[in-house]
Amino acid sequence: MTGDRLLSTETKTTLVFMVLGLTAWYLAQEYLGNGLVELVALFGVGIVVPTLINEARRQSGE
Repeated sequence: MTGDRLLSTETKTTLVFMVLGLTAWYLAQEYLGNGLVELVALFGVGIVVPTLINEARRQSGE
């Protein structure tokens, strides 16, 4: 059981950036009030960045 991991590295990366994206979205909503900045914070940080990181890791592993 010591070799089994509950979460993969990709999943951990995605979860961390989801939390960062939600935090960035909340802060942008609270202090800036700009809808475009809110969307970039939410989708850019929460979805695009972890996808790019995971793909780069996958490509370097091949």
